[in-house]
Amino acid sequence: MRFRPISPDLLITEIAETIITRPGAEWTRVAVDGAPPSEPGTLADRLAEELRTRGRPVRRVSAADFLRPASLRFEHGRTDPDARYDSWLDVGALTREVFEPLDAGGTGRILPSFWNTSTDRATRADYVDLPPGGVLVLDGELLLGRGLPVDCAVHLWLSPAALRRRLPEAEAWALPVFERYHSTVHPLDQADFAVRMDDPAHPALLDE
Repeated sequence: MRFRPISPDLLITEIAETIITRPGAEWTRVAVDGAPPSEPGTLADRLAEELRTRGRPVRRVSAADFLRPASLRFEHGRTDPDARYDSWLDVGALTREVFEPLDAGGTGRILPSFWNTSTDRATRADYVDLPPGGVLVLDGELLLGRGLPVDCAVHLWLSPAALRRRLPEAEAWALPVFERYHSTVHPLDQADFAVRMDDPAHPALLDE
């Protein structure tokens, strides 16, 4: 793999320009994917702000607000790698409530959150509108390879050594989750932008 260094500001600019120049779409659905230590939410927030500055309506959504109830996520314990990979994310709810309304000819009316993991209850959030020409910016982990109709995918990659170093000790059990993801889904190949984030202050973009 060949990565070229890029400044954080220029990275955001390149992604934003790709989205803005995308032809003929009513909406653009962007996924910022990465293990928690790569901080996909931080990059998604910066990207959303850049798009707003350029005049695009944006809705920010986090996959962490579309997880299954605890009884399903933790059926095999709280530290089961296979459950985290296969069962934590409610792909059906995310597809139905967020992605499908932004299909061509859709309503543009999306649900910004679905499940509160702190209370283990539905958030009861109100639906919100995203006008045509708007951009959905979703952040989360393990998002690719699930059939989500993403129009632009950004994958934040950590080398195995960096992931082990930056993942909190209490989360070390999750290392096999991300190893499985990279060996089966190959997100570096799937993403429109694959970014090495071993040092967040000095990202590097995978060249084609």
